[in-house]
Amino acid sequence: MAARPSSAKQSTNKPKSDRAVSYNEFKEYEGQRYTGMKIGRSHKWYYDRGEWKETKITPDLWQIGYTVTKRRAGRAPEGSGVPVGTEYHWYVLAHQNATKQNANAYTTSLSGLKFKIAHKRAGSEKWSATPKTQRKRMITFLQGVIEDLEKQNDGREHVVSRRGKRAPAERRKARPPRPTVKRATRRRHAARRAVLRHLDE
Repeated sequence: MAARPSSAKQSTNKPKSDRAVSYNEFKEYEGQRYTGMKIGRSHKWYYDRGEWKETKITPDLWQIGYTVTKRRAGRAPEGSGVPVGTEYHWYVLAHQNATKQNANAYTTSLSGLKFKIAHKRAGSEKWSATPKTQRKRMITFLQGVIEDLEKQNDGREHVVSRRGKRAPAERRKARPPRPTVKRATRRRHAARRAVLRHLDE
């Protein structure tokens, strides 16, 4: 009789322990060490009713802000994950498709990439990267995405950039001379500077 509860306890606790160990142990991806979820796995979240604000900057460019609480659809493995209070800085690049339903409502979907810029440990006042380094990581990520888009337009084989790391051969290529800057291009540059100023604030 005594052995039965012991057996049940082992079968209940062991999977949780194994999953937590697997989650927190060091892994390697293309020479980069990391912890947490394995490459290829996915999370599912539910978002509470949030607040989305947007300000028009140019005819085609909007500045957006979104604040909401997201909640895991399932439950995190017991003992896994970072401590409560840990913060992350992600850079999101995505397609938003919207269809107007009536004067005040749209159906909308979002799909794209999010790239980790930095993190701040619970109880710490410092981020893992300085603002300058964070901007450099964003630039590298965006350059990788641009290269992927150019490959798609050229009909060349491509892999969607996930780490923002450019291939050595691509980095060594000399860039062609820039064409003369026209009025529309100047407007785009002004809009881009406005976005960068917002990111620095």
